[in-house]
Amino acid sequence: MSLHKVEPAEASDDFAIQTFNLTKIFNRLVAVDGIELNIKKGELFALLGPNGAGKTTAINMLCCLLKPTGGTATVMGYDINRQPFKIKELIGVSPQETVISERLNCWENLSLIGKIHGVNARELKIRSQQLLETIGLTGRAKDQVRKFSGGMKRRLNVMMALIHNPEVLFLDEPTLGLDPQARRAIWEYIVRLKGEKTILLTTHYMDEADFLADRIGIMDEGKIVTLGTSTELKTSMLEKHTMIIYAWNLTQKVINEMRSRYAEVEVTNGTMIITDKQLDFKEIVDRLHSSGAVIRSAYIKEPTLDDVFLHITGKELRE
Repeated sequence: MSLHKVEPAEASDDFAIQTFNLTKIFNRLVAVDGIELNIKKGELFALLGPNGAGKTTAINMLCCLLKPTGGTATVMGYDINRQPFKIKELIGVSPQETVISERLNCWENLSLIGKIHGVNARELKIRSQQLLETIGLTGRAKDQVRKFSGGMKRRLNVMMALIHNPEVLFLDEPTLGLDPQARRAIWEYIVRLKGEKTILLTTHYMDEADFLADRIGIMDEGKIVTLGTSTELKTSMLEKHTMIIYAWNLTQKVINEMRSRYAEVEVTNGTMIITDKQLDFKEIVDRLHSSGAVIRSAYIKEPTLDDVFLHITGKELRE
């Protein structure tokens, strides 16, 4: 498979986040190995990779929580080495571990973060009301957070990252461990932010990246090994195509004929799976019909982001 080349960054006002040979070494361990990224303003960029790939280390440097060993990066034009305090004013961070004061209520948690960022009292009240309505927590606004479900806490955690209206939002596995309904609620809100905020998202859920991201970068062993849109990455997997056919009357004669024409043909209990470099859907259906088979359904199997991820990293997805 030919990977999408990661081009060296050139400074530009079009980008919200840029990295320039960004590197972090712990003792002899190279955690982040000279990464080059250009993330456009208003883009939702998903950074994927197995545990230990360097994602969190990279984000911590971009959030000015960790000094690079080499290289640098800019966030909205400000340098992480020289202007960290300016960057912290412009970003919102929702970390993987939910950071909420359990004995405070929703209002108090939002107010605490808002005051830290210098939001005036009137604006803070308006924003808090809007955010609580958005995530459906208005009715629980005065309840202590310790009484909330995991999904409610995660939703509040994301809102706390937004209370000061940041230009750039870092979401580190925002739906980790949530049930499908809670995940979908957070997805819907993130979709509403696309284009308005620049968002860097990390996740182990491939369907999440597929659904949300404008572009995806896959990181492994400290390097960005490939990047592109979801469609581009999945298309790059297409060294072979697979067609699955459910049919009656798949006689041995039919099977032998298909095996003579295509690289791989497997048949089990009325299911025929054909794999080859090139497959013409109509041609295969016509051949089966003319051979006496009765097709119930048929489709070309497309690769998934899971296929791409495992093919590139050679690692299983892990929490």
